[in-house]
Amino acid sequence: MKIDHSRARISNTRTCIGCGQRADRSALVRVVADRRAVGSVVPVPVVPDIRAVLPGRGAWLHPDADCLSKAIRRRAFGRALRLTQAVDTDAVQQFVADRHEGLDQTQR
Repeated sequence: MKIDHSRARISNTRTCIGCGQRADRSALVRVVADRRAVGSVVPVPVVPDIRAVLPGRGAWLHPDADCLSKAIRRRAFGRALRLTQAVDTDAVQQFVADRHEGLDQTQR
């Protein structure tokens, strides 16, 4: 029996590196290591990839403080991005804080 691979679809489900739950990629934010800094700067900056188009290995995270703190505590960024250096998650933390602040203002 032959399998028709021409109709194979890419799954839009990704796993959050913080909580480990699977979710649609529209509910997650992709993060990547800043390629310009890999190998030259320690710690390596990890940046949010809002449009999910930056080159390199990416990891997916729910954009909320709970998942972010779990990912940091578990050291999941370095493991998911396959980095041996320390990582700097300040840009991701700022993104999550800004997103949370924006959600608070729209609920008022």
